[in-house]
Formats: sequence, C-alpha cells, structure tokens
Amino acid sequence: MKTFSATPADISHDWHVVDAEGVPLGRLASAVAQLIRGKHKPTYTPHMDGGDFVVVINASKVKLTGRKLTNKVYFRHTGYMGHERFTEARDLLAKHPDRVIEKAVFGMLPKTSLARQKLRTKLKVYGGAEHPHEAQQPRPYSVTPSKVSA
Repeated sequence: MKTFSATPADISHDWHVVDAEGVPLGRLASAVAQLIRGKHKPTYTPHMDGGDFVVVINASKVKLTGRKLTNKVYFRHTGYMGHERFTEARDLLAKHPDRVIEKAVFGMLPKTSLARQKLRTKLKVYGGAEHPHEAQQPRPYSVTPSKVSA
C-alpha cells in the first residue's frame, strides 16, 4: 500500500468563522493554527497548502488568563542599538486586537515560508462582530472556552 500524498487536485479550501469572545488566547490560537495548516483533514500533507481560510471575529474580546494582561509584553526592535520596544498586552489589545491573535497564531505555526504564506493569506482577524467575507459562506467553528476563572 502506498502512502497518500495530497496533490493540488485533492485539496479543497473551506471557510470557517471563529468567535473569539471569552475564549482564552492560547486555546484560540491553537485551534486556528490547526485549521490554517489543514491538520483537521484526513488529507493533511505537510508540504502542501491544504488548510482552510479562518475569519476570527470579536478579537477585542479575547480572554487573557492570569496576569497576562499586565505582565505579557511584545518585543520588537527598530534595528538600532539599544532601541528595543516593549508593548504590554493591554495596550496592544486596546489599539490593535487583531495583532494579538495574529502573533499568537504565528507562534503556533512552524517557522517556514509556507507557514508565513498561510498566515498572510488564510487568516482574517477583525476586532468587532462584522466581517466582509459573508459571500464565502463561512461555517461557524466553535472553540470551547475554558472552565478556569481568571
């Protein structure tokens, strides 16, 4: 018996909409990363783009457990010596809630060119409940919120 390897003719891309309201950030990012990579499909092939499109709504209402809202910081560097920039999760969530989810999902993907391409094209994040992808008829995908109270 030969090992199955998906070809472009075998691959189909679906659309999913995920509501981030009240869902912990890590749990949401893990579920979205699996959908983007296509690991939920029986035709998963690591070197092919068999993942689905994911629309995340209510990104501003994602839940950060524990003290992550104040203690978690995002690092970036300007390129000049000593010019590190640190942004608290609270500030980034208030200004750009989509970036918090994009960074979390990127951390769960392998660091390859295919993963960067998937993140750029397949992940759509919106801070509110409205999104412009109704024409694609996305199916709702539920990520169960945790039972832990923070």
